[in-house]
Amino acid sequence: MYVADSRAVAPEAPATTPSADSAARPRAGRRRAAVAPTVLALGTVSLITDVSSEMVTAVLPLYLVAGLGLSPLGFGLLDGIYNGFSALVRLVGGHLADRGGGRHKWVAGAGYALSAACKPLLLVAQTLTPIGLVLAADRTGKGLRTAPRDALISLSSTPENRGRAFGVHRAMDTAGALLGPLVAFLILRATVDGYDAVFMVSFCVAVVGVLVLVLFVPGGAAAQAGAARVSDTGAGAVRPSGTGAGVRPSDTGTCAGSGAMSGPASDSGSGPAYGSRSESGVGSKSGSGAEPDPGTGAGAGAGASSGPAGLECATGTGAPAGPAPAPRPTLRAALALLHRPELRRIAACALLLGLATVSDSFVFLLLQRRLGVPDRWFALLPLGTAAAFLLLAVPLGRLADRTGRWRVFVGGHGALLLAYALLLSSWQGTAAACAVLLLHGGFYAATDGVLMAAASDSVPSELRSSGLALVQTGQALARFVCSLGFGAAWTAWGDRTALTASAVLLALCAVLALGLRPIRPSVPSEGLV
Repeated sequence: MYVADSRAVAPEAPATTPSADSAARPRAGRRRAAVAPTVLALGTVSLITDVSSEMVTAVLPLYLVAGLGLSPLGFGLLDGIYNGFSALVRLVGGHLADRGGGRHKWVAGAGYALSAACKPLLLVAQTLTPIGLVLAADRTGKGLRTAPRDALISLSSTPENRGRAFGVHRAMDTAGALLGPLVAFLILRATVDGYDAVFMVSFCVAVVGVLVLVLFVPGGAAAQAGAARVSDTGAGAVRPSGTGAGVRPSDTGTCAGSGAMSGPASDSGSGPAYGSRSESGVGSKSGSGAEPDPGTGAGAGAGASSGPAGLECATGTGAPAGPAPAPRPTLRAALALLHRPELRRIAACALLLGLATVSDSFVFLLLQRRLGVPDRWFALLPLGTAAAFLLLAVPLGRLADRTGRWRVFVGGHGALLLAYALLLSSWQGTAAACAVLLLHGGFYAATDGVLMAAASDSVPSELRSSGLALVQTGQALARFVCSLGFGAAWTAWGDRTALTASAVLLALCAVLALGLRPIRPSVPSEGLV
């Protein structure tokens, strides 16, 4: 419902030079920017893959604790591996995708394929060590695919609708998380060797997800071009150039005969952004060395040459030269992103809050103990969290775009703190369980995609995968530590004491996160990234 049905370019505008204010304001009657087809294709892949992975996730806690007899400490170790091991390879996956010159799709595909191959191996793993190795390999696949996938979403979206794009993707992803436990529940009730059947069906579904990715998801460069078409459709007009004609240099491949070139534009289409990319991917500067006018972005001079996007016009001829090769991103450049104050604060806050985020499996085990849920119904508990996530992901993503992503992100952790409080209270019954699951799903809806949208605003497009991987790595490592600590505390002092300590720690970390609130970026993000 978000994909625009028209890609027509508006007719040429009259030869006028708009002011900065008029260029920044949306035109009357303008349609809202659509979510790119790449986002919907990736959402479909995530939906199918989440059906597969959540089938395993729904039965794994009970399989390990009740079936194999692991202690809470042993389960905490495996749960930490399952949720945190991907942190060790996320930066690698993001770096490989960035260095590949648009190979985000294939790095993500390798991750999806590796995770799919691990599902049948759970049939032969019966002790702690082999199970840990299988889960580590599965999470390695997740680590490889997460940053390139989120980078594809970011690259195919414009800054003004990026939160909604991530919300749509997360909603589709959560639809799979909603179906996965239900499928696992039905398999357990219909078969004798229920766990084995769950693992094999999960493998078959994961293979389908890999095939959809290979056949229908475009690469990084194609996704970026798709974002340009979506932006043109949503804007309803092409931004005016310095020559006065409503034609972009990328559309014609020529320069103005008088030598005046269209200047680079910020994402609002106005204001100085000298040397940055315009909507068509072209930055320019005047051949005479004169700076472009900050209001119109037009440079003066007899000749003109292109900026970093690579279109170059010979003096007086208007003939475009071949694109200049872009420098390959390096690991040092990726790590240097942490020198950016905005990204550094976001990563620090995600790490702090991750230290107090108890894993889903422990939350469901606590709910089962409190309510006495029979083993055969345990697989349905994730449905509540997934349903709340599905209903709230898109509204909260749009709210984050309107009111500020950091407010929504910290507010999501407030919802998680309320869920902890309800688990510690004396409130019993089905209503208590529903309230906890609603708050739990709301927490993920307000934090998962919103965090990636906030981080995307602080990372240049050529290092988008690496920048997002930095944030994800810190968060995943923190949650790995939390799982180990919670399992050890449960074994030593009991579940109630462990949860109380986690709630206090979460409250303290939330206060620190408010103090580390990211500053507003000094330079606007690219109009298209």
